[in-house]
Amino acid sequence: MLGELIQKESIEGSKIIPADQNHTEELRDKLNSAQRLGNEFKSKADITFNTTEGPRTVNTTVWSVTENYVQLKNGIHIPLGSLIDIDF
Repeated sequence: MLGELIQKESIEGSKIIPADQNHTEELRDKLNSAQRLGNEFKSKADITFNTTEGPRTVNTTVWSVTENYVQLKNGIHIPLGSLIDIDF
């Protein structure tokens, strides 16, 4: 875990900003695996993303991955450009 652990419901109160480096392409396989784990096995992933307060990590189920966002439960979206790491 790279960032301060927060609850999924707290993400909307965070100002999400782009990561120092765009990790989207290198994380694409991990994102797709996390989505599969979430949909088929109800497993959670640790998603670390950048905010104005520094890196934050949320342990949650990935519902879907679009071209620009990771979608979580309750319509919460994290921009792919803000991702630092994903682990499961």
